[in-house]
Amino acid sequence: MFASLPLRTALTAATLAGLAGAAATPVSSAQAADIRIACYSDGNECPATKTLAERFMKDNADIHITIDEMPYKSILESVPVQLAAGNGPDIARVSDFSQVAAYQLDLTPYLKDAAYWQSAYGPVLDWMRSGPDDHGIYGLMTQLTVSAPIVNKTLFDQAGVPIPAKGATWDDWAAAALKVAKATKIPYGMAWDRSGARFSGPAISEGAKYFYSAGHPPVVDDGFKAMAAKFVKWNQDGTVDKDVWVSTGGGYRDAFEEFANAKIAVYLSGSWQLARLQKQIGDGFEWTVGDAPCGPAACTGMPGGAGFIAFKGTKSPKEVARFLDYLASEPVYAEWMAMTSNLPANVDLQKKKLDYKLSPAGIAAMAQFQANATTLTPLAYKLQGSQLSRPMFNATVDRISQAIAGQITLDQAYERITADVADAAAAKAKK
Repeated sequence: MFASLPLRTALTAATLAGLAGAAATPVSSAQAADIRIACYSDGNECPATKTLAERFMKDNADIHITIDEMPYKSILESVPVQLAAGNGPDIARVSDFSQVAAYQLDLTPYLKDAAYWQSAYGPVLDWMRSGPDDHGIYGLMTQLTVSAPIVNKTLFDQAGVPIPAKGATWDDWAAAALKVAKATKIPYGMAWDRSGARFSGPAISEGAKYFYSAGHPPVVDDGFKAMAAKFVKWNQDGTVDKDVWVSTGGGYRDAFEEFANAKIAVYLSGSWQLARLQKQIGDGFEWTVGDAPCGPAACTGMPGGAGFIAFKGTKSPKEVARFLDYLASEPVYAEWMAMTSNLPANVDLQKKKLDYKLSPAGIAAMAQFQANATTLTPLAYKLQGSQLSRPMFNATVDRISQAIAGQITLDQAYERITADVADAAAAKAKK
């Protein structure tokens, strides 16, 4: 339950005496539409939004915005419960849109220019929708994330191995990383976060289609198998640090510490690691971000991110839309992304240079992440927004981990991934 708002101005006796003429006075704070935003920060997203909200309120005296900052876990666990009880926020910052899908407000009738939203944010709007027949606009992405290889340039220089250039394949990256490992005597050449999303970018590049037009996701096809076979081989021959995927109790695990401690030369992670890269590595070694590695089908990573979702329980849908319209406008959105050191979900801004306040290494990394965002395929966006993406990703991680560990064969892994996703699709269809 959110605390009630204090009145922004007190009602004095003189004010009470003048109520008869209230209709002729400017809008007071007591009459203002109150908008509450439940927010969590990866870095400084909530304070930055508060700064912009204060500026917005100066020009929109009929709207009062309160931003309640809370931990991510609290958003995940409490906001859906509050929405179900009818006392949730007007807007919340969430990353798992499926958890709040039943409560989303379609902003389309209230937006100043819905066509602008479709043009500027079209690829990510589907993530908040229930399916192909849903054309609603439910919120605004507060960031776009993109996966990419992060490189220990110092180790590559010491080994005399050039960093793979644009257009290089995943085979090229694996071979280069292994050469660096052998030359510099580090334990492994490369590591990937233990994540189905992280695997999916390379798989799509290799030709995985994930969706057939006639039915639910098959997941396993020739492109998927090609990347899975390579990845299992790399884990078993020492190219990739297999402990990241097999020495865990399950679930997500990143390999940031291995990279920060110079135990690997190439790390497949993404733009959300930028703050840690700057803070934790510092001057320890020189690092950089590489171009998205290629396969025969594409050169793509996977997109992701979090968004401000509006809820239909709000008493002020027009005012909610007006504030989100403000944040979505190109100049404000550009400033917001620069303030928070995030990639823009706005497709036009992805092609422009933003005024980031970062170190030289951070600015170069952000520019490369931004360039990689422009190569993301429509299939990568579709997969990220699928209502079945989570079971697809979980099945991929669970079963390929078992294959890496030698507990099952790759063919058995493919059969079990297919069965796992089919079960999840059937369960979803019953809801």
